[in-house]
Amino acid sequence: MKTVLKTFAAALLLGVAAMGVAKADPVKIGVAAEPYPPFTSPDASGKWVGWEIEFIDAVCAEEKLDCVITPVAWDGIIPALTTKKIDLIVSSMSITNERKKTIDFSDKYYNTPTAIIGPKDQKFGATPDDLKGKVIGVQVSTVHAVYAKKHFTGAAEIKEYQTQDEANNDLAAGRLDAVQADSIALGEFLKSDQGKACCDLKGMVAPDDEVLGPGVGAGVRKEDTELKDKINAGIKAIRANGKYDEISKKYFDFDIYGGGGAQSN
Repeated sequence: MKTVLKTFAAALLLGVAAMGVAKADPVKIGVAAEPYPPFTSPDASGKWVGWEIEFIDAVCAEEKLDCVITPVAWDGIIPALTTKKIDLIVSSMSITNERKKTIDFSDKYYNTPTAIIGPKDQKFGATPDDLKGKVIGVQVSTVHAVYAKKHFTGAAEIKEYQTQDEANNDLAAGRLDAVQADSIALGEFLKSDQGKACCDLKGMVAPDDEVLGPGVGAGVRKEDTELKDKINAGIKAIRANGKYDEISKKYFDFDIYGGGGAQSN
């Protein structure tokens, strides 16, 4: 009888454990629902690919999290997090004090500087004096929009776009004089047929840590401390075991973690 009871108890415990595993909800990873190469883009089949996708896949694998990529409009991505439509923002979002009033962030997972690009046939730089009288395109709800308004208002006209592609297209069409954004993303545009035909790099903007922040982190709800700890542990692990560098070398020939190449959103 004791043996039967022990067997039943063991089976019951296994059943409870199995139910716990079965009930584990996937972690919905929010990315901006627009191409942002080389970080996030849908391929021909609609699957999301890019450096940031491989990065978070590696973090989730390390921490044994069931992660699902969930595209969300960029200007609604923080509300999507706070209303629990997604669980984590992994979309080149800069860590800033303003955003930290609403959400929390993981540790930094990359940091790249901010660039200005413009027409090839125009010679200018990235200072307020250089941009005097020009129309500068930026993506709405980004650190670039905040930076441009802070540093270039009065010298230049700032025009906001829902997506970076729209700003780039207007620059190529001659409806803008310059665009400010992450230098890696702009570098990808300059490599495209459209970018090569129209534009080149004008320079990097002056640092402003208050606006641009110390780097990019994964956005997380303030109360989700356990998930934040897991993401931080995963970032630390893949940087220590070489997986981070393995992924990065497929996309970059410089240290993206330390900010040697190119700022984000």
